[in-house]
Amino acid sequence: MWLPSELAAFAQVVDLGSFTAAARALGVPKVAISRAVQGLEKRVGTKLLTRTTRRVALTDAGRALLPQAQQIAAAADAARQMLAPLAEDRASLRVLADPAYGRLLLSPLLPRFLESYPDVPLEVEMLGALPEEPGEQWDVLFQNGPPRLPTLVGTPLGRPAVILCATPAYLKAHGSPAQPAELAQHAVLVPGQSVTQLRLHRGRQQAQVPLTPRLIVTDPAVVHAATVAGAGIGVLPEFLCRQGLTMGKLTRVLPEWQVADLLELYAVTDLRRAGSKAVKALIGFFSANMVPVLGKA
Repeated sequence: MWLPSELAAFAQVVDLGSFTAAARALGVPKVAISRAVQGLEKRVGTKLLTRTTRRVALTDAGRALLPQAQQIAAAADAARQMLAPLAEDRASLRVLADPAYGRLLLSPLLPRFLESYPDVPLEVEMLGALPEEPGEQWDVLFQNGPPRLPTLVGTPLGRPAVILCATPAYLKAHGSPAQPAELAQHAVLVPGQSVTQLRLHRGRQQAQVPLTPRLIVTDPAVVHAATVAGAGIGVLPEFLCRQGLTMGKLTRVLPEWQVADLLELYAVTDLRRAGSKAVKALIGFFSANMVPVLGKA
């Protein structure tokens, strides 16, 4: 499935001749444009652009896809112009995030943002169910995964490391897996929806493990709580497990293996707010400072 935001970014790069110019036109960091085009190329399965230090050029596949991408970009630009009168700054920015990401990832950075931008007050709310549609009631939304509506624009913030862990008591009672295939014999607790297999990699070695998860829930904090209670092996963001690992309440499972592609954090705003200086400052700050907070597995 192609994302409208990726198609629009691709069209802007072609029309303006560079990633930098496209980022400036859309009001997002250059890295967001680069990742959008890379994501589109991954979905298509081939290169769309050839890049040099001075210019970008279309491949045959890129030339074939360009008309559709330009239609998406034109629709997005028309919406942006229509909504431009609504883009004036509010007295404060309303920021939404789910609690698992908000408490542990946003909280350390919020005081630093307020110190760097004392004239930009924030109203931050942690919501269990994030809105699916753009609306009048929020400015920036921190979520897992890119936006899927053409009226929304997303800036990637980084991929939190995902690890496998369990309590020492669970591993003593059920055994600790020595190979990825042995996970099929355990109760696996997975954040997300409809997860039927787990992809792992160790260097160039890859493994795909079919799962019948004991618990699937969209909130990783619930999976973390169940893991700490000894219900099974949790597939969790590393940042949620740091304290438990340090205190010995949790133990890494298959520590030499890494879990692939379960999480990618995005800062999302809608077109009516993308031109706001305060919104651009907030997203730019978190884009530049989030990676050190995410840490490494």
